[in-house]
Amino acid sequence: MALVGLFNIDKNYDVKQLLKGVDFQLNEGERVAIVGQNGCGKSTLIKIISGEVEADAGTRVIDRSIIIDTLDQNPKFEVELNVRDAIENELSELKTAKARYEELSLQISTDFENKQLLDEHATITAYLDHHNAWNLDDKIERVLQEFKLKEYEYRHVNTLSGGEQRRVALASLILKKPDVLLLDEPTNHLDVYMVEFLEEILIKEKFTLLIISHDRHFINNIVTRIVEIENMNIVSYEGGYDNYLILKEQRMLSMAKAHNTLVKFLKKEEEWLRRGVKARLTRNQGRKQRVFELRDQAKTNPTLIRKMMIELEREKKNFNSEGSISKKKMLFDIKNLHYSVAGKNLINGFTTRILQRDKLAIVGHNGSGKSTLLTLLLGRLQPNAGTIDKGEFAIGYFDQHREMLDGTKNIMDTFCPDGGDVVDVQGKNMHVFAYLKSFLFPEEYMTKKVGLLSGGEKNRVALALLLTRKVDCLILDEPTNDLDIQTINILEEKLINFPGALIFVSHDRYFIDKIANKLIVFKGNGEVEESYQNYSEYLAIEKNINDLYEMEKEVQKETKNKETQEVKVKKQTKLSYKDQRDLERLPDLIEALEAKMDAINACLYDPKCYEEKGIVVVAEELKKVETEYEEMSERYLEVLELYETLQE
Repeated sequence: MALVGLFNIDKNYDVKQLLKGVDFQLNEGERVAIVGQNGCGKSTLIKIISGEVEADAGTRVIDRSIIIDTLDQNPKFEVELNVRDAIENELSELKTAKARYEELSLQISTDFENKQLLDEHATITAYLDHHNAWNLDDKIERVLQEFKLKEYEYRHVNTLSGGEQRRVALASLILKKPDVLLLDEPTNHLDVYMVEFLEEILIKEKFTLLIISHDRHFINNIVTRIVEIENMNIVSYEGGYDNYLILKEQRMLSMAKAHNTLVKFLKKEEEWLRRGVKARLTRNQGRKQRVFELRDQAKTNPTLIRKMMIELEREKKNFNSEGSISKKKMLFDIKNLHYSVAGKNLINGFTTRILQRDKLAIVGHNGSGKSTLLTLLLGRLQPNAGTIDKGEFAIGYFDQHREMLDGTKNIMDTFCPDGGDVVDVQGKNMHVFAYLKSFLFPEEYMTKKVGLLSGGEKNRVALALLLTRKVDCLILDEPTNDLDIQTINILEEKLINFPGALIFVSHDRYFIDKIANKLIVFKGNGEVEESYQNYSEYLAIEKNINDLYEMEKEVQKETKNKETQEVKVKKQTKLSYKDQRDLERLPDLIEALEAKMDAINACLYDPKCYEEKGIVVVAEELKKVETEYEEMSERYLEVLELYETLQE
């Protein structure tokens, strides 16, 4: 069923036309990603759907019964609300509905023939079912934990950083579960673990979703369709990002030769997917199967869990690096590094060497110390203890504030400050326009002031400028922020071909998988480890280890309960009065409940019967009897097992 429809939509901004004759539908249960170059109209399309912006021409059709909600780039909260209150404030309608449901249930128990009450009860039940709002308090607690907001729970929300406030707003939205959820770059300010939680909840709760995102891994995991804005219109591709690449390549091959460059890129991307990602997925499926098989075995031999955890830890670190130290120039020699700030331990005794051609990704939770390590390598901070010995070499640095750019200069002067129109790119002279064209800048941008560019455009200028510098090592802090997918692809190609060392912080799993040949993982509380694993595979193994850890706790609990029961049995020589009484009376009571369940089920198949009593009342009565039956059956099996043990 279509919830949103756009027909023949046009939209202009000043003299630039963004959308022309666009038709788009969003069906219930679809999760759709909008992709395209920065400035092509992605955010405009979402704003037209939400009603925030009006189209210049065309028709917008929205089902009036639905609620459409969106994640604001700069969310606003009521003054004086703390984080928990800000989230609960957004859930007031659901909490009111839950209270009314409980009130109606009580009234129906004494007035079960009141059709008006039954109809309202059924409507509210369906509403709570749709929003999965039966256990809101538990869900609030989990989202506070997963989005790392628990520590700010009672802090005024307006004192948080912009990124933290967006996490609060996102938490509220996914708990509210509107009929249509519109998300513009939802993974910004989320670390990879938060993104995995977001993926899980969006799929599990069956959201109808329209997103803008440059996170290809996120897109690939959750969307059912991708729509791309190009030439002021949209093209739709079924499936996730990997399927989009295949379908787009097929489409490009059938078009003019002007698309040869794009086809070449798409083939490279698809080949990388076939070679890497699918092979890793196969390996991870094998690991998952081993974990499932282990569950039953572990009950008889718990040491198997510990053995597999050790094997997975060894596989995760995988210290067989390529090449040898003697063949590569050493850039950084880090020995027993310690660093803490405001009493928080970020790095505790970390030792490593960074060599000439390393492509090194620094990963981990937000606030764990990743950017701090970059600042230590740059010499802008000094360690509390330990040493960082640095060789003689030049460093190029890209930070999230783009400190290397002068907003008063135009792009031409930025790249050619001494005049002329040629730049040196890794030892090769190129015309400045030809070089910047490879970063998707049209010729008319050459005279544009840097300060007037968008955030994504400034990032493109900064990265393009950095790659013209004669450096031996690039240090990049979140280089893919504010970039569209096409620009990220260009950046990846440039970085793969960069002959020096690359050290970068990123949460973009897809980007890390393609670029990095080594990981430095910040695990929290000062623990830092190295791995030569692919990052997606590292995360998959880490999840398997966490599953095993939870399994180990379950087995230990079961073993302890069993031992306690055995001790209790050894002390007993006969059943207690209560146990003996339950052993004798429960079989008859269980049989009576079985008969009652049969009768209620028969009523549910008889329209005359359930209309007379009310179908909701009958269904609730069945649920109550089933719960009682399960409790009695469990108790009977418990005393029967105890009786048989005493007879042995």
